[in-house]
Amino acid sequence: MARDYYELLGVSRSANQDEIKRAYRRLARKYHPDVNKEAGAEETFKEINRAYEVLSEPEVRARYDRFGEAGVSGAGAGGFQDMGDMGGFADIFESFFGGFGGGVGQSGGGRRRGPTRGDDLRLDLKLEFKEAIFGGEKEIKISHLETCGTCSGSGAKPGTRPKTCGTCSGSGQVRRTTRTPFGSFAQVSPCPTCSGSGEVVEDRCETCGGSGHRQENKKLKITIPAGVDNGTRLRVSNEGDTGQKGGPAGDLYVYLFVTEDASFRRDGINVLSDLKITYLQAILGAKIEVETVDGPVKMDIPSGTQPGTVLTLENRGVPRLGNPVSRGDHLLTIQVQIPTRLNQGERELVEKLAEMRGDLVSKGGGIEGFLGGLFRG
Repeated sequence: MARDYYELLGVSRSANQDEIKRAYRRLARKYHPDVNKEAGAEETFKEINRAYEVLSEPEVRARYDRFGEAGVSGAGAGGFQDMGDMGGFADIFESFFGGFGGGVGQSGGGRRRGPTRGDDLRLDLKLEFKEAIFGGEKEIKISHLETCGTCSGSGAKPGTRPKTCGTCSGSGQVRRTTRTPFGSFAQVSPCPTCSGSGEVVEDRCETCGGSGHRQENKKLKITIPAGVDNGTRLRVSNEGDTGQKGGPAGDLYVYLFVTEDASFRRDGINVLSDLKITYLQAILGAKIEVETVDGPVKMDIPSGTQPGTVLTLENRGVPRLGNPVSRGDHLLTIQVQIPTRLNQGERELVEKLAEMRGDLVSKGGGIEGFLGGLFRG
């Protein structure tokens, strides 16, 4: 009975393609017959190859997950030719034999290059707390590759054109055959003369030095959506490096990092802050002005408010990302400031209050003890 392919490679059934490939490479190096001379190593190597052959192809893997070996009994029966560019198998041969892969399925790495998409770029952008909450327009500076305006990306001096490479006859690749214990293998690699492009530039563009592109600095205005948070990623299309040979430009990815605020904190779409009030405002209640992300707002403090009480200002929080009409709340935690010193008049009034409540100052630990007792009881 065939061993479980996941068990053979030592990966979980939920492993992604990168994990499967890494496991295969590690085991193939360990059990390759040219490296491991122990009995059974060659058989294990074949089993590992079979496991990778099945699990590296999403459709074949799906059949294997559903039906087991019976669902893939014909998969890859003709060898590794059915695996396209052979994935990790070609990588293993490259590490052992310097890239010989043609006898088992030619490597596709040396083909003449046509239009190629440009590289994506990353920019880290810091935002103030309120900028993240309300969003808006932000100007940024980037440095990226742009197509040379002098040669229009050809790399050739104006009035001239690139010529077909004489080394590879325009194919962009060179090929040689080498005999190994496994048979004859063809090594296909990018042409060293034209670097795989199939063309050479004899008269280089003076502006870009023949590369066809230049590093340029650029200012952009991007829109920050309301409600973004730490780690939010924005994609700006076509603002990465320019493509090669007329290929599309890459994208710019802007990662947002929000600075801390001295007054406000954030919990999801709610804003948190502390509100300090006097002991008299806590006892009697008051209408006071509090600071919010929208600016000052009048708020009622109920009489008898205790320290640690959380009061809510509805719809004064963070706009919901993608739906700025919906906002969270502003939650204020009350901190009562109990004075450490009282003037004579204040002391007499507090003592009179203590007597009216039937609380003896001497038993309450002094005025401060009495005030503290008001909020504990």
